[in-house]
Amino acid sequence: MPEDSLSQIHVLDLGSSYEAASDQEVVEALRKSFESNGFLVITNHGVSKDQINEVETQARKFFAQPYETKALSKPLPGVFRGYTPVEKSALSLSRDVETPPDVCEIFSLNRFDDPVVAKKCGLKEGREAFFAPNIWPNNLPGFKESLESYYAAMENLTNHLMELSALALGLEKSWFEDKIQNHITNLTMNYYPKIESELSTNQLRRGEHSDWGTLTILHHDGESGLQIKDSFGDWVDVPSVPDSFVVNLGDLMARWTNDRWKSTLHRVAPPKDLSRDRLSLVFFHQPAYDAVIECIPTCVTPENPPRYEPVTSGEWILEMQKKTTYN
Repeated sequence: MPEDSLSQIHVLDLGSSYEAASDQEVVEALRKSFESNGFLVITNHGVSKDQINEVETQARKFFAQPYETKALSKPLPGVFRGYTPVEKSALSLSRDVETPPDVCEIFSLNRFDDPVVAKKCGLKEGREAFFAPNIWPNNLPGFKESLESYYAAMENLTNHLMELSALALGLEKSWFEDKIQNHITNLTMNYYPKIESELSTNQLRRGEHSDWGTLTILHHDGESGLQIKDSFGDWVDVPSVPDSFVVNLGDLMARWTNDRWKSTLHRVAPPKDLSRDRLSLVFFHQPAYDAVIECIPTCVTPENPPRYEPVTSGEWILEMQKKTTYN
């Protein structure tokens, strides 16, 4: 079978880009990866191993609790925050594909505990559920603090990646700044428990989907399962690299770039050893609620006009959340 560029996921050392944000070698490598398959593995990213380990420890403490305790962090219908139990979401529904629910439980948070921040990000009458505060467990010392610290580290890393992305698209480094300053990003902890009973037909840990926002930054515990779909329709494993993050683009970045950059289908498949659990930390970066996502000037020509109608970031993400979660 011929080699498919979609199956080639590159590892990029970001170290030099912190010394010179316009480092052309890094910018060019990022551009090539995002044009070929929208996936990239980054190292020397500036986030400490100790900070990642602390969040993973807190996450495992949370998910190890009895269901009745975790359920105290469940949200009201229409609020996408706090705890979502196993088999209460199905990401394939975002593509209108019916599958059994995903074998994954979730804890999700945003940055709207501060009403001033929420208002800057787009809170107004009719949007109260979207901008609801977080639902923190009150029985885990350090849980809230470690996740808030990690969220801030992810914000810094995302800002750096968005600057590099702007340069890779032939834009000023600050082109995205006013569109993402008041971002509405969710951080989720995805826990995939041991599989102790037979799965339904076509049931996965996370069903086939593309992400919805600009970019996603994922850290996982090293367990296999994350796969991307190549242009032959085959599923290819994303490599596990120590001390790295997986970065992939979402649908809004594909729309922004007129599909020059790819939002690739991916999934989390069950392990061969069903006794193995899996934990991932996922930062789903999303522009400001009212940011209008329309074709970037450098991605349109008379021969290649815009392929998509403009859409606002918040309405897009809200539609996807409603489609994929069983309240």
